[in-house]
Amino acid sequence: MKIAFIGAGSIGFCRQIFTDIMTVPELRDSEIVFMDINATNLDMVRELCQRDVDANGIDLKIRATTDRREALKDADFVINSVRIGGLEAFETDVEIPLKYGIDQCVGDTLCIGGIMYGQRVIAMMLDMCRDIREVAKPDVVHLSHSNPNAMVTWACNHYGKVNTIGLCHGEIHGEEQIAEILGYDRSELDFICAGLNHQTWYLSVKHNGKELRHTLLDAFLKHEVYSQEEKVRIDMLRRFGYYSTESNGHLSEYVPWYRKRTADIPKWIQMGSWINGETCGYLRICKESRNWFETDYPNWLKEPPWTYDGSNRSVEHTSHIIEAMKTRRIYRGTLNVINHHCIENLPPDCIVEVPCYIDGNGVSVPRIGNLPAGCAAVLGQSVAVQRLAVEAAVSGDDVLLRQAALLDPLTGAVCDPEEVWQMVDEMLIAQKRWLPQYADAIAAAEQRWAEKEKAGTLIPPKPYTGSTRQKTRTIEELSEHTEAMRHMVSKAAKEKVNV
Repeated sequence: MKIAFIGAGSIGFCRQIFTDIMTVPELRDSEIVFMDINATNLDMVRELCQRDVDANGIDLKIRATTDRREALKDADFVINSVRIGGLEAFETDVEIPLKYGIDQCVGDTLCIGGIMYGQRVIAMMLDMCRDIREVAKPDVVHLSHSNPNAMVTWACNHYGKVNTIGLCHGEIHGEEQIAEILGYDRSELDFICAGLNHQTWYLSVKHNGKELRHTLLDAFLKHEVYSQEEKVRIDMLRRFGYYSTESNGHLSEYVPWYRKRTADIPKWIQMGSWINGETCGYLRICKESRNWFETDYPNWLKEPPWTYDGSNRSVEHTSHIIEAMKTRRIYRGTLNVINHHCIENLPPDCIVEVPCYIDGNGVSVPRIGNLPAGCAAVLGQSVAVQRLAVEAAVSGDDVLLRQAALLDPLTGAVCDPEEVWQMVDEMLIAQKRWLPQYADAIAAAEQRWAEKEKAGTLIPPKPYTGSTRQKTRTIEELSEHTEAMRHMVSKAAKEKVNV
């Protein structure tokens, strides 16, 4: 069996997923190929993982290549974690919108940042899907971690014609929170969680068959920490009756109510961790993680290798899916798949995040039925934005792109149509090198921008740098939190960091 890691230069993430796979004895004789366009990071992650393999006494040699088709050739599974444009492009996703008053915490799923991120990633993913169809095994399974997850999974399945499952761990962290406030271990509770990626609702929380969902609001309000850190999620729970999977900061940028007035944003944000809603918080933490790793990497090689005894296996779904398909052990996980009427009051062709069962026959998706009307209404608006954004990315139609931005809940709450049109022009121009499908539209945007600049008719930027912006810390400042930084970089995930 061959497993190809695309975007393996995401060092902490790739090492963790690879460790998860090596935890399963039946998967240790797989052919493993790491691929990334960043040869330096690729060499570092291969060196770290090969050292772990050797220390565990496993006869396996990891291959590394910058050639994507070579990595994909005859692959049974493709694990994807690409970030097109890296932090340079990601910075424009959140910095340019600030000039128009749009304050994002993350900007990789919805809002204008997530929409533009999707344009870059989908352009590349369709090329990769073509390669997969041409050189991988006919029944290859594509496991995608790339954001915006729902848009990418939608594009790969419908337009790339590759069997793609979108993966995220957000619902697991929410389950841990719920277990904590109710006083149980997570393993004692039964959850039904369904919706869209990063906008999934806990429809049922049971202990020994007894429904406890109605107790969540009171329990969260009484919790000393979460009552302060999860104000947006608690307010959504209060008004819609269901708790949402995603972090406070993430959720706040998917709906129009919590970040549209700059003076009001701080009342929803507790500043102990970036993930609670800090302005451009994910960009800051990504920059700090990159800078820290480049400095700290030699120390990683001095630390003991990771063991494959199960103690280092994460909650990520990836290894469990491969294990279930190859060993026939049944696994239940909340995955991103084509709806196909699983959720009746969302479009059948959209991508939903729902409980699935995986075994040797593949993925089985139970029927959820209708979501509560209010919850479905919130998600319906997100699906409309996703649909327009995906179709724009596939076709290179900048009118669809602008309409997606205009209909986005937070973008539309902050900006008028003319501001949206100018902002999209500015972002297309800034991201030109990563958007080949928009060549003609970008040329027109550049001409339009130059004419307006000459005539003095450009909408001036707002004097706004973010309501809860924090400066990127230096290596010296980060060195005061060595253990916390190493943990964060090794996980390479959107984790709560109180440093």
